[in-house]
Amino acid sequence: MINVTPYIGRFAPSPSGPLHFGSLIAALGSYLRARSLGGKWLVRIEDIDPPREIPGASSAILRTLEAYGFEWDDSVLYQSQRLDVYQDKIEQLLQDDLAYYCQCTRKQIQAMGGSYDGRCGKLIQPLTQGAIRVRNPYAIEQFVDQHMGLVSVDKRFAAEDFIIKRSDGLYAYQLAVVLDDIHQQISEVVRGCDLLEPTCRQESLYHLLKSPIPKWLHLPLACAEKGRKLSKQNHAPAIDNLHPQASINAALAFLGQSSVATESQASKMIEQAVSQFDLTKVPTQSEILLDT
Repeated sequence: MINVTPYIGRFAPSPSGPLHFGSLIAALGSYLRARSLGGKWLVRIEDIDPPREIPGASSAILRTLEAYGFEWDDSVLYQSQRLDVYQDKIEQLLQDDLAYYCQCTRKQIQAMGGSYDGRCGKLIQPLTQGAIRVRNPYAIEQFVDQHMGLVSVDKRFAAEDFIIKRSDGLYAYQLAVVLDDIHQQISEVVRGCDLLEPTCRQESLYHLLKSPIPKWLHLPLACAEKGRKLSKQNHAPAIDNLHPQASINAALAFLGQSSVATESQASKMIEQAVSQFDLTKVPTQSEILLDT
C-alpha cells in the first residue's frame, strides 16, 4: 500500500493591520490550492514583532476571514506562544556551533559590499551578545516553484550567514516560519512573490535542521505601482467585511480564475471557486499592477 502524504497548507498573516486586497489574494490562493487538493488549510498569526503590531488586529483578521467564507482546520497558531521553542532551537544551534553572535552594523555590512562576510563567525574568541546568525554552508541559490518553475536568487544573498535572532531580542522571521512550518507539517507553502528570495534561505535552514522541505508556490503580488506592493506599511485599505462578494471576484480575476455568482453568500462563492480552481490559469509574473 502506498502512503500518500496529506496536503497541508496555511495562511500566515502578521497582525500589523487589517487584511487588504493583497492579503486576500494570498489567503484565497492558498485556500483554493489546499481545498482543491482535498487538503487541510491552517491559519497562523505571525505575532513576533510587537513594535509593528496593532492592538486587536489578530482578532480582526480572523473576523475578516470568517466574513469571506474561509474555514480553517485545527486551532489558530500564534507565534507569540512559541517563543520558548524558538529560543530552545537557537541555544541548540549555538551549542553545536551552527550559529554565532554578530555585532556588525548595517554600515559595516555596506562596507563589505552589501553582503555580510561571516567575519564574526571566524573570531577566535566568539562574541557573547548581539544578533545571532546561523552558519549557512548550503548557500542554496535555486529552488523549484510549483507554478513558476526554477527560481534563482543572487548568489551573495544565498550564501550569507543570516540572522535568526535580532540584536533587540526579537526572533527573526526566517527561523520562526521554518520551525512553525515543520511543527504544523506544512506540505506546500503558498504565498506572495515578495518571499522568493527568502525561500532559498529557508531551504538552507531546513537542510541544517535535517527536516523535510515543503513544496513552494508563489503568487503574483498586487501592486499600486511597479515595485510597490500593497501592504499594511503603505496603508493599503482594508477589504470590506460587510460586502465581500465584489472583493472575492476581484481576487479570483487577479488569480486568473473564473468569477462566481455574487448572489450567493461568501462561503458559497468560495465553495464554487474551489470547485473550478485551475492553477494553470494563475499568472506567472511576479507582480501585477492594479487599475486605479
